[in-house]
Amino acid sequence: MASESVGGIFGAIVAAIVLAVAVVFGPIGQYGKPPKPVKAEPAPAAAVPAAPVAPAPRGPVIREVPNQ
Repeated sequence: MASESVGGIFGAIVAAIVLAVAVVFGPIGQYGKPPKPVKAEPAPAAAVPAAPVAPAPRGPVIREVPNQ
């Protein structure tokens, strides 16, 4: 047997194994799979903030300076 035919047979066997694994495990990600159910969290009856929220930091104040 020539090395090309051995390589071709070996390549066909590897390709068949890869194809079989791809069929068994199915598509990657959420494509083709049912969506996962979303858990709904119940809202608390009396939602009181623990502490007041500090104001957001402001940038530099730019004032107009008259030309002299």
